[in-house]
Amino acid sequence: MEQIAPKATIMDGAAMARALTRIAHEVIENNEGAGNIALVGIVRRGANIAEELADEIEAIEGVRPPVGKLDISFYRDDVTRRVAPVIHKTEINFDVDGKDIVLVDDVLFSGRTVRSALDALMDFGRPATIQLAVMVDRGHRELPIRADYVGKNVPSSHEEDVRVFVESLDGRDAVEIWDIEAEKQAIANKEVSA
Repeated sequence: MEQIAPKATIMDGAAMARALTRIAHEVIENNEGAGNIALVGIVRRGANIAEELADEIEAIEGVRPPVGKLDISFYRDDVTRRVAPVIHKTEINFDVDGKDIVLVDDVLFSGRTVRSALDALMDFGRPATIQLAVMVDRGHRELPIRADYVGKNVPSSHEEDVRVFVESLDGRDAVEIWDIEAEKQAIANKEVSA
């Protein structure tokens, strides 16, 4: 039976931790400290990465920025195409007005998720700035959106899927590239042999 496996592992847990530490330093430097920063993670993995980034900022500055999580399910431009979007809870328990918000996500691809997140975030108030931090930028933008902080740039093809795994959800930290067609074929072969 064919085993489904990633095409490549781009980052392991240590590499992800180093990237978060670097991003934390960049965020602090660009915002002249952590006093006015708040982090908002896009559900699901972006929210987990935002918590880890807050830990790093606290370790460096001694101040933990407030952290929120944002569900963009109803802000997506493809929401009408989905039969039933998976709904998660948005939790932003701080005033965003005047804050320097760092929006956090796992992978930046087309830019559509970030556009939806910007729309959703603006419903909570008027931040001083909104910056974007991502663990991976894989290119292929469809909208004029770029990240201010990037863990790693990973050029990839449309036939590949870049997946970020986080310990708190997946039991491990890693960034992997998967071949979409090979994975579909392996699943089809598995179903036929079952």
